[in-house]
Amino acid sequence: MPKFITDFHIHSKYSRAVSQNMTLDNISEWGVKKGIEVIGTGDFTHPEWFKELTEKLERQKNGLYSLKGTDQAMWFVPSTELSCIYSQNGRGHRIHIVIVAPDLETVETINAQLGWQGNLKSDGRPILGISSIELASVVLGASSDCLIIPAHVWTPWFSLFGSMSGFDRLTDCFGEFSDQVPAIETGLSSDPPMNWRLSQLDSKQIVSFSDAHSLQNLGREATVFELESLSYKNIATALRRPTEQNKISHTIEFYPEEGKYHWDGHRNCDVRWSPGQTAQHNGLCPKCGKSVTVGVMNRVSVLADRPEGYNNDARPPYKSLVPLAEIIAEVLGVGKNSKSVQREYDQLINGERNEFGVLLDMPIDALREITLPKIAEGIQRVRKGRIRIEPGFDGEFGTVKVFTEDEAFDEENAQASLF
Repeated sequence: MPKFITDFHIHSKYSRAVSQNMTLDNISEWGVKKGIEVIGTGDFTHPEWFKELTEKLERQKNGLYSLKGTDQAMWFVPSTELSCIYSQNGRGHRIHIVIVAPDLETVETINAQLGWQGNLKSDGRPILGISSIELASVVLGASSDCLIIPAHVWTPWFSLFGSMSGFDRLTDCFGEFSDQVPAIETGLSSDPPMNWRLSQLDSKQIVSFSDAHSLQNLGREATVFELESLSYKNIATALRRPTEQNKISHTIEFYPEEGKYHWDGHRNCDVRWSPGQTAQHNGLCPKCGKSVTVGVMNRVSVLADRPEGYNNDARPPYKSLVPLAEIIAEVLGVGKNSKSVQREYDQLINGERNEFGVLLDMPIDALREITLPKIAEGIQRVRKGRIRIEPGFDGEFGTVKVFTEDEAFDEENAQASLF
């Protein structure tokens, strides 16, 4: 069966802290560069963005959308992330949820209903004062073909299982609609094995998406579907009732240690702790005396009913990657957003090549012919998991190192690349 790389969780230029370059044309162009075949629109509740979607996209026979007047090989699916902030049983909750809709007519119905619950103009990811149960009722009332996916389910502050404002069980969050939630999103700070440890998730598919706020971050996590043919219907089947013909092939993951909330700590106090260290200090920061932010690894261990290292062979596999720009930047000894990194990236992503193909599939000998030997070596090390990571904590990304300090920066090679 053919395989299709997807990324349903992104944001548009109408969301806070998002690049103004996140337009439909740019998203399509960069999606192709990354190797993505189906991408979410993001932010479909925002009136201005919804207007652009209706003007620039047209629905095709497979139930997906394409840009009008272009020949770019990119499919769109209507999607958004919503922030539900509410109290339930005397406790406050802040839950982020990804919604995927079958068509823009359904989106219009959802937007009309949600317009009474929050200011949809305020942000591409609006805050709604309704519960996850009420949101599910609105979304599935608009169409039973909608997909409800709890976003980055372990993030401390805004997620289903978050240590600061989440629930202990998915059924407590979604109530009568729990069986109609087909999947959960890992988020950057967890990977599938961490989620396999919870038997309550055995009936849920595990997906990964980028939550991209910039073009460069599209596809930093993704879900690869194996489908009889590419269509909205078959994607929905793969999530709800997978078959041999329509199923998840695998997910593409950040190394979870690189995520912002993998370990516990206090960013302002420069305190970064493993769960064991947090327990030794009774969860209190030695510098300010306040409770540290409990991260993903710790929270998983609290809720898990299976041991660390539990392996579920029935689950789709996964592949962990470091973004190509980060590998290039480490070799050149510059920031990942520098012009020299972009120049080397563009040289690698040229013609028929895309980032996923370079990182996952291209033979190392072939890579050595088109880039610096050390960049090819870095890609090979990432494929084999030969990396070192200082874990992220309390909103601070982890630091990935592919090379040791004495081998990371080859000035002669770097200069040759720069000029």
